[in-house]
Amino acid sequence: MARFLRSNIRRFVTLQLRMSSDQLGELGKGAGKGGGGGGSIREAGGAMGKRGATEEEKYFKRKEQEQLAVLKQHHQDEIEHHKKEIERLLHEIDRHKGKIRKLKHDD
Repeated sequence: MARFLRSNIRRFVTLQLRMSSDQLGELGKGAGKGGGGGGSIREAGGAMGKRGATEEEKYFKRKEQEQLAVLKQHHQDEIEHHKKEIERLLHEIDRHKGKIRKLKHDD
């Protein structure tokens, strides 16, 4: 299940990146195809534009990694919670079975 979700997330992110890069044109080369320039540094193009675009891409990649780490930790916490809940319920089942045995023994 986790592998399935991971592959779907990768496909989605890849698709989003392709769609956004089509709109941008070549990063750092001035205004993109989509009509928006993306800021004065990008509009200017040249080395500054390329550097700005590279830094921006690094920033979003880092943010994405942080978000994935938080999501992964959340799921790990959920798994741990459910394992504890299962253990608690198994103890409850044993307790009830003991009561049934006691009632049968009292007959």
